Amino acid sequence: MKKLVLDTSVIVKWFSEDENDAEYANKLRRQILEGLYDIIIPDLLFYELANALRHNPNFSTEDVQSALDSVFDMEFDIRKVDSSVIAAAIDIAFKCNVTVYDAYFLALSQFERKPFVTADYKFTGRIKGFKSIVHLTEI
Repeated sequence: MKKLVLDTSVIVKWFSEDENDAEYANKLRRQILEGLYDIIIPDLLFYELANALRHNPNFSTEDVQSALDSVFDMEFDIRKVDSSVIAAAIDIAFKCNVTVYDAYFLALSQFERKPFVTADYKFTGRIKGFKSIVHLTEI
């Protein structure tokens, strides 16, 4: 089974049908549920996901909680903040002019030596030169 680090930008698409690339995100979700991939995520993902869905006008409080519960139920390998990973994320953020929280996902994938899957194409445009970055549409 292949391990991946997923970005919040991918998981948000599972809950918003009108998102660009939602079909790719849902295909990946089915493959995860079929056991083709093991997923590593930082606990930060839950805060980002809840915030993104909270700002979706189609979501109620219950909808946001249900979405997060469904992600918890997938039993991903959830990583707590780590001082070495955050140090690397801060370095990436300064070098590439990106947010530390976006850089944290990339730094985690680098520490884990696993591919980083994202649908945030602006972010990937800024982090050129890093290995193992996979656009959602390429998975």
